[in-house]
Amino acid sequence: MSAFIQLVFSGVALGMIYALIAFGYNITFSTSRTLNFSQGDFLMLGAFTALSIIGSKQSAIPIWLLGLLAAAALGAVLAVVLLEVAIRPALKTGSDVSWILATLALGIIAKNAAERIWGTDEYPMGSPFGRGYWNIGGVSIDPKEVLVVAAAAGVMIAFEVFRRKSLFGKAVTAVASDKDAASLMGINVPVVIMFSFIVSCAIAAMGGVLIGPIQIVSSTMGALLGTKAYAVSVIGGLNSGLGVIAGGLILGLSEQLTARYISTGYKDTPGFVLLILILLFRPNGLFGKATIKKV
Repeated sequence: MSAFIQLVFSGVALGMIYALIAFGYNITFSTSRTLNFSQGDFLMLGAFTALSIIGSKQSAIPIWLLGLLAAAALGAVLAVVLLEVAIRPALKTGSDVSWILATLALGIIAKNAAERIWGTDEYPMGSPFGRGYWNIGGVSIDPKEVLVVAAAAGVMIAFEVFRRKSLFGKAVTAVASDKDAASLMGINVPVVIMFSFIVSCAIAAMGGVLIGPIQIVSSTMGALLGTKAYAVSVIGGLNSGLGVIAGGLILGLSEQLTARYISTGYKDTPGFVLLILILLFRPNGLFGKATIKKV
């Protein structure tokens, strides 16, 4: 039983990482109806940036926090570049193909840059908790996984509180509901869209710091994580914050249970089978709402 509980907790931690990255997808989609398909590569750059500060051994909490902030700052800078190079030109022309290709191209550029700077090797990342485990009621819990769950939940809750309680957060909600109406009310829509991309990319970069101590940091780590996070967004619903948490937990738990009781070679299969089923029978996701287009 203790092994099963440990397995479930590992699945929850992995699912919360997926949910955190997917939450970034939701933020940009709600305000601009676009997605950053280089999100996973921004996560990878955030992980490498933090690794350069933290190192591969156990680090003091202030050093680890410095690495986290450095990754978030890099994500914010990359968001501005992404918006000006890939998103705004596409929004002006109304072309969906251009922003999809542009964000994919930026992801490839980011991966190549990481390989030039840090190489193609794999690196362990240190954490404030080292490599030990906590024994709670006979169950071995990895404190790094506890950190992932707490930090991911904290970031998503903090943004939701900001969105609901602050004046600028309500502006974000207004733009997400109707950009034209928000503009007529005096809201600076381009600034709100830029803010959403900065938050989204910063979250992705911080996600790399959270998952770095659990997995190996490499130039290829972001591709699969970004794809799975997008799957989580689709499963839960691209306009649902609750949906990304549910989708992340479903995907994380299914992977861990499949790897343990069937085969590690099939651990990615259940999540993508579910993705196909959702696209067939509930295209808006489990918690998503159908979009009404005005004509």
